[in-house]
Amino acid sequence: MTDWAARIGWVVGLGLFVALVYWLMREGWKWRGTLQGDLPELPAAPEEPGEARLTMSGRYHGSTTAGQWLDRLVAHGLGTRSRVELTLTDAGIDVVRPGASDFFIPVGALREALLGKGIAGKVLTEGGLLVVTWAHGDRLIDSGFRSDTAAEHTAWVDAVNSMIKNSTSKNNTTEGAR
Repeated sequence: MTDWAARIGWVVGLGLFVALVYWLMREGWKWRGTLQGDLPELPAAPEEPGEARLTMSGRYHGSTTAGQWLDRLVAHGLGTRSRVELTLTDAGIDVVRPGASDFFIPVGALREALLGKGIAGKVLTEGGLLVVTWAHGDRLIDSGFRSDTAAEHTAWVDAVNSMIKNSTSKNNTTEGAR
């Protein structure tokens, strides 16, 4: 014979334990966002960003502190994974995320693009992730993107790094002329 009272007690207890764990995880996520409250608002795309050089559809896997691929940033929705439409223009990278906050990475903030294999909570094969390093406020941020067509990653790395090099050489020329 089964002791239904004991079985129901265990099921209810287990359910409460699972609910407690999820609540603690949610509170931890909110606390991380509070600790990152010094991060300024994300820039919006300019009205005239210029002609699209490259576009990419895929997934946004999150952003971390540059060089620390486990230190996820959650402030301003940067920790929310989502679908993404990336557009590289003369003004920078427009990041459009359905169901999450869109943001824009100005060309002056771009520091590097490379092929990576992981970012907070997502590990892929070598070169399976496009990682863009950019400056925002006083922080350097790594943002991870994965294209629906992984072969696009190399073209993006080349185009972004070329754009950074051209921007840097223009700034050095302008400063030298002063």
